[in-house]
Amino acid sequence: MLAGTLRSFSLVLAISVPLALSTAGCSGGQKDVQTADVKPGVMPPGGEWQGVYYNAHYGHLHMLADGDSVNGAWKTPMGSFGELHGKTDGNLLRYEWTERRIGAVGADAEKRGKGYFVYLEPKPGEAHEIHGEWGEGESNAGHKWDAVKQKNVPPDLDSQRPDEYEGQVSGGGWDEEKTEEAPSGGGDEITAPE
Repeated sequence: MLAGTLRSFSLVLAISVPLALSTAGCSGGQKDVQTADVKPGVMPPGGEWQGVYYNAHYGHLHMLADGDSVNGAWKTPMGSFGELHGKTDGNLLRYEWTERRIGAVGADAEKRGKGYFVYLEPKPGEAHEIHGEWGEGESNAGHKWDAVKQKNVPPDLDSQRPDEYEGQVSGGGWDEEKTEEAPSGGGDEITAPE
């Protein structure tokens, strides 16, 4: 009787373990979506989204605001370049982001996701801060991102772009027929003596 029970138990394990592993594999490596339930509040006096924010891990986040739209860019000390685009509601910014590893190619070179920031003034007169999270894919939470607003530093999104994104080099044209054109404008004209 015990031997029959053990055989049945072994059969159940032999069927259920591979089934559980194949079911887990069907998710394509996706983690559960993490969503933060954050409510907007009132913007602190003198607060504005436009500016430059610093975090030791993520570097300088430059943000430009136009009405309720915000665009941002950052370059991490670890060699990644990112951009975000979002909408504000009071002291809450919800955004979508893209980050590229500088010099990397392949599936892991670019990541995308969502996130949020809450704009705060910890104590009256102190530097303003943003506190938030970001997540990959459809998640908007899971990884903390807090930063301190820098005083008197104007944002410059282009300054965060790595050199290799400036004036992208094109590989085209090598097999196109070349024609010489006369230089235009301002040159001295040479004429043969008569």
